[in-house]
Amino acid sequence: MLRPSYDSNSEIAYCTSQLSCSATIVLPEAIVIKNPVLYSSCITVRPSRGGERNTLDRQLDIRSQQLLLKHNIRGFEGRGNFSEKQYKKCLVNAASGHPLESEPEAYKSKSIWDSFKNASDAFYRFSRPHTVIGTALSIISVSLLAVEKLSDMSPLFFSGVLEAVVAALFMNIYIVGLNQLSDIDIDKVNKPYLPLASGEYSFGTGVMIVTSFSILSFWLGWIVGSWPLFWALFISFLLGTAYSINLPLLRWKRFAMVAAMCILAVRAVIVQLAFFLHMQVHVFKRPAMFSRPLIFATAFMSFFSVVIALFKDIPDIDGDKTYGIRSFSVRLGQKRVFWICISLLEMAYGVALLVGVASSCLWSKVLTILGHAILASTLWKRAKSVDFASKAGITSFYMFIWKLFYAEYLLIPLVR
Repeated sequence: MLRPSYDSNSEIAYCTSQLSCSATIVLPEAIVIKNPVLYSSCITVRPSRGGERNTLDRQLDIRSQQLLLKHNIRGFEGRGNFSEKQYKKCLVNAASGHPLESEPEAYKSKSIWDSFKNASDAFYRFSRPHTVIGTALSIISVSLLAVEKLSDMSPLFFSGVLEAVVAALFMNIYIVGLNQLSDIDIDKVNKPYLPLASGEYSFGTGVMIVTSFSILSFWLGWIVGSWPLFWALFISFLLGTAYSINLPLLRWKRFAMVAAMCILAVRAVIVQLAFFLHMQVHVFKRPAMFSRPLIFATAFMSFFSVVIALFKDIPDIDGDKTYGIRSFSVRLGQKRVFWICISLLEMAYGVALLVGVASSCLWSKVLTILGHAILASTLWKRAKSVDFASKAGITSFYMFIWKLFYAEYLLIPLVR
């Protein structure tokens, strides 16, 4: 048998012809030898059913794979897409009879990691993290009001707080998720970055998420066995559903006053009273009572909840006008509602200062007065710099209101 010259194209043809009787050559589709393209796999040689390949056949197999690989590498020279290390790895695979691989395992791992990050980011936006943080902080803060002595800070306390926080966060995701399901068209104007509005989540995916989290919330509330916790979840479920869902006599968010009352009832009353009673009665087994700090927290957060209910519609005025949502911002104008909110908050801080002055505990008096004075002055200074022509500026200030909300829950346990 005469061996042809070392012209690479003819040698591949020769190898292929010699192997055709004893092996199956699997080539990538539409491969052109004179101008090769690098595919996900180069050449795979499978033994025929007729028997074992002889030594010459195997040598030709390996030689044909190596030659094709060399052609591919030349086609990518100067592009920086194929390193010498990857080339040597493919040659080792060819010499061992394994399929040649051009897609690095690192690339596959990176793709999996990118998919995970994208999924996590979409769920993060879907859960409306500012409300999640607010819910968790409020429950922890109110739970601390039930602590009477240092020994109360026991594993029993922390397990009770954890039960309440997890169950409430599940319900929180149900409420904000249902609101997004009901407002997809509006959010395409007001909040196009949300997963349902942007198309990252289908409607069915949204329904699956909110249904799952509502079931998990009730299940956890039931197995804990705390009636204050269960009723807090149940009332939040009813008000959250009535606020958002588009059914006759419901979708209360269309009516500004009713919408504000829904938010006030959940954020100011249920969170303060129900979760305090969960710790006081269920965890510590003490009789129900309403302390001075608890009354202050309920009154102060009533102001704050009204402000959040009014302010959240200021950046969303365009979509609300288009879809007939008669919010206070639509009816009274952005600027007027904005300054109503600032006035309500400054009044609340004034009351907090008076509570601090009346405190009989020196450290509580100092911290309460100093803390609320700083927050009140920061609010006023920031409010005067808002540009009402900038939706981004108004939205940024709304998120600043939530930061004040978080800060207040850090101060509430200090009120004595």
